[in-house]
Amino acid sequence: MKGDESPLTKADTESNRIICEGLQRVSPHVPIISEENKTLPHSIRKNYQYCWVVDPLDGTKEFIKRNGEFTVMIGLVQGSTAVLGVVHVPVSGKTYYAVAGKGAYVRDAAGSTQQVRAKEFAVSDPGLVLVGSTSHANPTNNTAMKDFVELFNSPQFSSYGSSLKLLMVAEGTAHVYPRLAPTMEWDTAAADIIVKEAGGVVLQAGRITGKGELLEDWKDVLMKELPMEYNKEDLLNPCFVVFGKRRT
Repeated sequence: MKGDESPLTKADTESNRIICEGLQRVSPHVPIISEENKTLPHSIRKNYQYCWVVDPLDGTKEFIKRNGEFTVMIGLVQGSTAVLGVVHVPVSGKTYYAVAGKGAYVRDAAGSTQQVRAKEFAVSDPGLVLVGSTSHANPTNNTAMKDFVELFNSPQFSSYGSSLKLLMVAEGTAHVYPRLAPTMEWDTAAADIIVKEAGGVVLQAGRITGKGELLEDWKDVLMKELPMEYNKEDLLNPCFVVFGKRRT
């Protein structure tokens, strides 16, 4: 088991080895923060100009269930901002990628590449598609999620695993993804920049403990429109909401 009591498989460790060895070959000067590596103290990490943020198998529970809802995530962070991201979906063979200022793209298993764009919408539109997590429903936060969903007009709600939910917003098959439960930086860094380059946003929605206890009012923090930050002292993400291209 990992430190957060989620499962650890041989696939996690082997994927991590391959990715880290590859990154060290192409960028030996850039440190790597990975879910499967020992995390260095922030006193060292705070001096990083750039760093890789890696989740070698995002959605380990989905991988074990063999439901196909898992991904491989590699993000590059400059300072505290994700500036490059690659997310591979092994089951479909699709690879999503983005570089700051260059747009977001997906390459399918046949090698065809196309640009991805978040769908434009107004929060007041009826029937918006909201997506949530398959394996991390937290009874403690059911009230918060219920309150969030009630902000929308007859929304459709579906559950999926791993970073697929961020990718769905990026490519326009979903409008909103609220996450009012714990995640780590490697769970979002790579997909964050893909969403941004597709025209969407990933906004903070208040601090949370690793056990899922909300420490701030998500509504108050969300209104501040704060982007996610990476290589923080605590690698635990705040709650967040992913929006497609909001119409003002």
